Amino acid sequence: MKKTLILSLVLLLFSPLFIRIRAQEKDTSMLSAEVFFIPDNSSFKLDGLMDESFWDKTIPIGPLTMVEPQEGVSPSERTEVRVAASSDAIYFGITCYDSRPDKIVSYTMQRDARLRGEDHIKVVLDTFLNGRTGYIFAVNPNGARYDALIEREGEGENQQWDGIWEAAARLFEQGWSAEIYIPAKTLRFGTGLTQWGFNVERRIERLLETDRWASPNRNYRVSHISQGGRLTALPAFKQGMGLTVRPYVLASRSHDNSESSIKRNFEPGLDVMKNFGGNVTGLLSINTDFAETEVDTRRVNLTRFPLFFPEKRTFFLEGSDIFNFGLGMGFHHSRDIVPFFSRRIGLIEGHAVPLDLSVKATGSLGRFNFGVLDTVTRPVDGLAPRTNLFAARGFQNLWAESKLGFIVTAGDPLGGEQSWMTGLDFVYKTSRFQGDKNFLIGVWGLVNNREGSGSDCSAFGFEIDFPNDLWDIALTGKRIGEDFDPAMGFVPWKGIYKYNINIAYRPRPKLSWLRQIWYELFASMVTDLDGQPFQWRIFTAPINWHFESGDRVEFNLVPQMERLPYSFELSPGVSVDEGKYQWMRYRLEYSSASKRRIRTKLTWWFGSFYDGHMNQCQGELAWRPSHRINLALEGEWNFGSVPSGDVDIRLVQSRINLFFSPNFQILSFFQYDNLTKSLGMNTRLRWTYRSLLDVFLVYNRNWLDTERTLLPQLNQFFIKIQYSWRM
Repeated sequence: MKKTLILSLVLLLFSPLFIRIRAQEKDTSMLSAEVFFIPDNSSFKLDGLMDESFWDKTIPIGPLTMVEPQEGVSPSERTEVRVAASSDAIYFGITCYDSRPDKIVSYTMQRDARLRGEDHIKVVLDTFLNGRTGYIFAVNPNGARYDALIEREGEGENQQWDGIWEAAARLFEQGWSAEIYIPAKTLRFGTGLTQWGFNVERRIERLLETDRWASPNRNYRVSHISQGGRLTALPAFKQGMGLTVRPYVLASRSHDNSESSIKRNFEPGLDVMKNFGGNVTGLLSINTDFAETEVDTRRVNLTRFPLFFPEKRTFFLEGSDIFNFGLGMGFHHSRDIVPFFSRRIGLIEGHAVPLDLSVKATGSLGRFNFGVLDTVTRPVDGLAPRTNLFAARGFQNLWAESKLGFIVTAGDPLGGEQSWMTGLDFVYKTSRFQGDKNFLIGVWGLVNNREGSGSDCSAFGFEIDFPNDLWDIALTGKRIGEDFDPAMGFVPWKGIYKYNINIAYRPRPKLSWLRQIWYELFASMVTDLDGQPFQWRIFTAPINWHFESGDRVEFNLVPQMERLPYSFELSPGVSVDEGKYQWMRYRLEYSSASKRRIRTKLTWWFGSFYDGHMNQCQGELAWRPSHRINLALEGEWNFGSVPSGDVDIRLVQSRINLFFSPNFQILSFFQYDNLTKSLGMNTRLRWTYRSLLDVFLVYNRNWLDTERTLLPQLNQFFIKIQYSWRM
């Protein structure tokens, strides 16, 4: 009751502000583009050439406008975007003219490469016309495809999502062109809509130039789909039965050196997806498998808290944008709270737990959006019993860009009784604050129950955010009860108050060699529930210069304090004792322009560390000799000392990626660290035929460094074949 009263008071406090901001919002003229309808029997060959007759009849949507480096002016190069649709697919034909085609930057053919540092085209679709969620599709001049879901109110992209779609690109003497083909069955969309939210953006990397169709304003990202234009005259897409049946077979051979026997296994599985008219999608998975998922990258942890690793498994990524909850939960790889952390399902203490049956439904009913997930896990002796795990998320769209929602989870991966969590969140968002600025306010509250838990099982917080180009300011606060521990969540720190204020001022001086300066101050304070400081940290960037060349240099000063309630281990035999510590860290960083064939990044953290000192040297080297081979090497060396001993932690990672075509690739990932003395290799071959047939070959190999030789530990081979029938 007390927490509910506090949340009500917060909402009441901010309500006059909501009213004033709402009064500032006004409708503005919105760009629109009419889709050209083509008959279903029209001939179409996906080759990037756009030589089909219907492209000549399709009128380009209109010119793009430069966003970067000069806002609101005509682009340096012309771009033509055409959109067509049949009753079962939508097509994009894009011509990127370039006066220097020999200078086009394109280094990869990798599926799901972020395409940062390369020329590319990015298409964004808001298929529910809600201004909050959507799809992102991108392609580079080599035909490499990238797709993602919009998340965090347009501030982020979940690139782990994979849809069934195709693209092809071609270089020609006046630039490059691309064709994108997206089946309607790949998308969830609002039934009866004849228009979608839409935007398109082009990157010309050698000029570090970004051009955009709608809202060419630096305060907005292309993923801020509420500021997009409209695709109009959409046909009534045929879903057929709306059924996708995807059976798979998995064969594996595994030999662990600690065991004398060789394990062989053969398993079938089945995924069935049903689209109920576009608005709602259901997914059934039997014997769910994730053999093709890339292994997690090892990271050095010099804190007493667990590291956060993102979800990568396909089943949990479908519709995952619906399950995002609350504002101000954490930043980058650091998370204070993740109420529903899907990695709790099927993964316990680094061990896989088979999923016998999983069902999921996501979609919208009018202005209400929802996601429901239910999974039955297989019992594993000595690890976990059979469990039933459930999660549900829903939110109601309010006004133009705001929402009010809830989340519920039930079940415990470890088999505990009476485990559940529920919560409410409210997000007020406008992209028209003071005319053309972004502004958000969010409040949330959570409560959970778990077998044997105490009485303080709640958490609540707020965020006020002003994320714009010149000024980016955010204030967050949260209280996490000392017994708040949801069985299906991620909560590294309990029994605290935490406050953050992040301020970034990013002017653009009128200098020919300097594009932008980032002045940054990120301050955080953590106290116990009695108000006694646990930790504070002030990250400052007096120098963070982004040059016209694309290179960047940065210098940071980071004073911090921490009161340790218990000792923790930095490395074997070396620990930091409980007590209060205050120290100063410094960082020097240089990163070269991504457009270069050889790209580097060097980082050096130095200074005091608790009651000792620590150096952290990180280096990255990427060499892209051609678009068919990409090589990368990363290393980290932490060395220093505290009173209990010396620290020497080394981590090396490398990637060798071979691309025979955008649909045929071999990705190899190696990593070694001197703590486990383990060298690991993960090699994945993927061949895709017309986005329907996938063949995966996965080879995992581990060796133990005995200082005399590398002793084989694990030798594992998988082959997985899956095919999608769409009816």
